[in-house]
Amino acid sequence: MTDKFKSYFSKISLYLFLVILLLLSLIPFYLMIINGTHKSFDIVTKLNLFPGHNLSENYETLQSHVNIWQGFLNSLCIAVPFTILSGYFGALTAYGFAKYHFPGEKILFSIVLASMMLPPQLSIIGFYQLNLKLKLLNSYFPFILPGIANATTVFFMRGMIEQGIPDSIMEAARLEGCSEFKIFNRIVLPCVMPGVATMCIFNFVSCWNNYLGPLIIMTESKKYTLPVMIAMIKGLYLSNYGAMYLAIAISIVPIIIVYAFCSKFIINGLTAGSEK
Repeated sequence: MTDKFKSYFSKISLYLFLVILLLLSLIPFYLMIINGTHKSFDIVTKLNLFPGHNLSENYETLQSHVNIWQGFLNSLCIAVPFTILSGYFGALTAYGFAKYHFPGEKILFSIVLASMMLPPQLSIIGFYQLNLKLKLLNSYFPFILPGIANATTVFFMRGMIEQGIPDSIMEAARLEGCSEFKIFNRIVLPCVMPGVATMCIFNFVSCWNNYLGPLIIMTESKKYTLPVMIAMIKGLYLSNYGAMYLAIAISIVPIIIVYAFCSKFIINGLTAGSEK
């Protein structure tokens, strides 16, 4: 009876702990949504736990400063192609490093690893000059094309392909007359899809939250992404915090949807190698 009581007590304690963690995780999102319905004065002077009556006023103020839905569309036009390119070409590059051996392989992979250690702010001047010479300023291509060479995706997928794809499967496919690209698209890619989906989620969130790049490359306000437009709501002498909280709440909707429906891919992708 005592052991049974201890077992029940441990389960209840575990569930209680998880519920507390869940509440702590949801509190910032709840307060953000609640503050989006209050005036700036109420947000600054007190803690608001219940919805206010200024939602429509804050939305009108938000739309008077920026076209938030245009920024939403601009961010989608950048984040979605970038995510697709980074997932596919990252896995393709990782497949080459994992399964093919050629002169200079280790040097090239070391360059890939070294590029992960460089902060994006360090290369922003060269990034701007490159796009200036290529006449790509004020366009989406400077943010979409780098998805073809995403070092983090290559590093993550290389280890997964090395451990999860036996060479015997590739040899059997070659004996059947499959080309190298057909082997990758028909055999390798479906097997490592949990890992690809995991990196796509992380890349989407990273691209969606990118602020510095669009701020420097974009010169037309109608092409600004959502993070840049949210920053524009803040005035020089007066800030409407209600409108800012409302804009932030709108901006995180895609991120919440992605994590809500794709969290199983994150778990499967991160634990795929632990089954070996």
